Amino acid sequence: MLLGAGSDSEDVIQEAFVKAYRKLSRYRGESSFRSWLLAIVANETRNLHRSRGRRDGLVLRAAAADPTAEITEDGAVDAVLAGERRASLVQALRQLPVRDREVIVCRFFLDLSEEETVAALGWPRGTVKSRTSRALAKLRGLLDREEVRHG
Repeated sequence: MLLGAGSDSEDVIQEAFVKAYRKLSRYRGESSFRSWLLAIVANETRNLHRSRGRRDGLVLRAAAADPTAEITEDGAVDAVLAGERRASLVQALRQLPVRDREVIVCRFFLDLSEEETVAALGWPRGTVKSRTSRALAKLRGLLDREEVRHG
């Protein structure tokens, strides 16, 4: 679902709206209200991922400490694998130049339209289009290399 929040997306959205309401006085209008709100949602989703990662790590450490015990949480292994894929994506994103990373985050993580990305980044439409295309190609290349490395 929402930036990888899955079944917790409603909780993420609710928390984001609460935070947005509390910080409404900080909205300066430099970007669209939608962009500002989506940034808050993205931050809340990152917080969720961090807490899931800690929880899943605890489950795996407990399983390693007592391999005969059953893992009580359904999908813990799937969650860890999904977390590893997210970690690979984040690692690949960090390897991109800043401007490539910015356009990818705006277009695909914040789900901004092309027009909203133009406004948010202050770039011409053609630059947004070409940089998005090149950044995606670079990201695919980095992820392909990562997949080859880890089998």
